[in-house]
Amino acid sequence: MFSQTLTARTDSIARHLETIFLFTQNDIRTTLIPVTIFALSAAPRYDPIHALNAPLWIWLHLLQFNLANQIQDPEEDRKNKPSRPIPAGRISVDSAADMRWVMVPVCLMLSLWYGTQALLASTVFAVFNIWYNELHGDKMGLSKNVLTAIIYGCAEVGGTVAAGSCNSRMDKVGALAVALSSAVFATTLHAQDFKDEEGDRLTGRCTLPTIFPKAARFSMMLGIPLWSFVLSHIWKLDALSTTAFVAYGAYVGTRFVMYDTVGADKQSCKFYSMWFALSHLLPGYWRFFYGV
Repeated sequence: MFSQTLTARTDSIARHLETIFLFTQNDIRTTLIPVTIFALSAAPRYDPIHALNAPLWIWLHLLQFNLANQIQDPEEDRKNKPSRPIPAGRISVDSAADMRWVMVPVCLMLSLWYGTQALLASTVFAVFNIWYNELHGDKMGLSKNVLTAIIYGCAEVGGTVAAGSCNSRMDKVGALAVALSSAVFATTLHAQDFKDEEGDRLTGRCTLPTIFPKAARFSMMLGIPLWSFVLSHIWKLDALSTTAFVAYGAYVGTRFVMYDTVGADKQSCKFYSMWFALSHLLPGYWRFFYGV
């Protein structure tokens, strides 16, 4: 009897944990991994003992964002993303909404442990998260890119501070890295929207690919290799690394123009995610070869 009860409770706990994970599953590759790479590269005083603090801080804030985002339009998710926890029937909208507001103080208290900068990043993150979702930022076209870039930048600041040694603070190099990363994200974020263009048109969702389909694709072909060159110059990559990074950026950007099927856009998005993750390593390159 006891073993059956224990098994049932264990299964229940496992299901709840899986449900929580599913809120963030789709953003592991596009957000958690790149931002963690960035945090470990940009941390002014990297401490291997604190390395796991960065993904923990980032994931909890990602969960806060996704809970707020996924309770906004469950009907749309039932059509386009039925595997998410709410349309899949794993959790109700009301319960997810309760979790959303619980996560705000949880993230703030965690951030307080890491110091003033992490707490400030968490506070700004929470404010813009509310602004984004209450204004339905995913339906605001260009504004979505700007708001998301600000939220993304806050995640990078908090993750970078959490990845450092005790009482670590963001320095000028880290601040520059966050500013550049946010600018890159704001101007290339729509790379993730091409694969959902057809569904977005049907649901009335405004993204750059649905508003300016041709211009959005050409912006990829021009923007990604241009950013590759600019970042290589700022972070002082050697000639071989610069050539390889720019060439890969040109390949990724050109794909969005040459191949416009849903399958091709999904593949291009994966290549873009790899390029974006590589760009997050560059502050670490500079610190290793030129930092004091």
